[in-house]
Amino acid sequence: MGDVLRYTASKDTAPATIDGFDNFYFVTDSPGQKRALLEAGINAMAKVRTADGTRRPAVMIRSSPWKAGSEQTPWHDVFDIDNGHVRYFGDHKAETTKPVGSTTGNAALLEAFDGHQAPTVAGRAAAAPLLLFRSVSQNGKVKGHVEFCGVGLIERAERVVQWAGRARTTFTNYVFDLAVIDLSAEDDKLNWDWITARREPGRSHADVLELAPAAWQEWVRHGHSVLPRVRRRVARSRVTRVRDQRPAPGSTVEADLQTIYRRFDGDKHAFEALASAVAARVMRASGHSYIEGWLTRRSGDGGADFVGRLDLGRGLAGTELVVLGQAKCIKPDSLVSAEQIARVVARLRRGWIGVYVTTGAYSEPAQLEMVEDQYPVVLINGQDLVKELRGIASEDHGGNLSACVDHLLSTQSLEVLNRRPEEILLG
Repeated sequence: MGDVLRYTASKDTAPATIDGFDNFYFVTDSPGQKRALLEAGINAMAKVRTADGTRRPAVMIRSSPWKAGSEQTPWHDVFDIDNGHVRYFGDHKAETTKPVGSTTGNAALLEAFDGHQAPTVAGRAAAAPLLLFRSVSQNGKVKGHVEFCGVGLIERAERVVQWAGRARTTFTNYVFDLAVIDLSAEDDKLNWDWITARREPGRSHADVLELAPAAWQEWVRHGHSVLPRVRRRVARSRVTRVRDQRPAPGSTVEADLQTIYRRFDGDKHAFEALASAVAARVMRASGHSYIEGWLTRRSGDGGADFVGRLDLGRGLAGTELVVLGQAKCIKPDSLVSAEQIARVVARLRRGWIGVYVTTGAYSEPAQLEMVEDQYPVVLINGQDLVKELRGIASEDHGGNLSACVDHLLSTQSLEVLNRRPEEILLG
């Protein structure tokens, strides 16, 4: 995705590259088949008859941003690829005399929409994928280059009234909301062999599905209920999979984590004191000054178990930030949900930071929500908790984890107080 292809008027499949760009016709070549084209905004490949029934190999969509806002095209398509969303206007025009929805492009997309809403696996397996492109400028030229923007399917189709620009009138058209699927399993690439296979009458729906992107296969199997999981999200690159947050089975880290859990299970304030010490170590690792404050009372934490202060800079060139910490000693195979993190977020004021320390792991939806909503919360999972404690043990206790934990608890002078978090700014 994001690759720019050379789209020439000659439509030749050779050479493979032109002017330093991959040749669109070479990349999309299906031997023995007609060339894939982007001459119109909506380009539907010819249907093929198979033993499973008729299927359309693909519908290729092209948006031309340089036309948006012009007299001819006063509306704007929306390509929010990073969040897996495209809003695309159909091909009905003010001067079109056909009924709305019967133009070549709109008819093809409405038919594709039916397939994308199919209630059965067989129906979705036959559905046409949408291949998304947009024209991009290169060297000051607005024509001749297209950017591949991914694979999509239609979530909804809506009739809208549009302004006709120069004609100074309105007309009815369709607008389509598309979900762009995640291609991370394919390194953000599309295997054109999938489209070639879909164009071959002798290939069954099940056969060609094996060549489809992993996210498309999952959607075919489970339907729209999995769209939140298979939709493209750039934020996912900052999300750590649950299995990667957990220690390897049988490892020393796993044994240490189980030891920590058994020791602090049921001893809330002791674990809060330990979590406060680990949070302090993490904060100080960036070179800033961090001051531990106090533990909150058992009955009134309201989303905060400990309070600290992060000092940035000095004097007029510095500032002090309140840090609210949440500590949860849960089974190492348990997950912290988005709702649980939200308890901390709900307490944060502007300029405050949250820290969540647990012996478990963080669910992927919880991490994704935190990244997308830009919550200022530091997440320390069970595996990282053990690694930080092991670091302290190696530095000061000859690698003895139990001695390290005993020392941290015996030297922690944190009081259990019922104070407002902002009071830590008073010194």
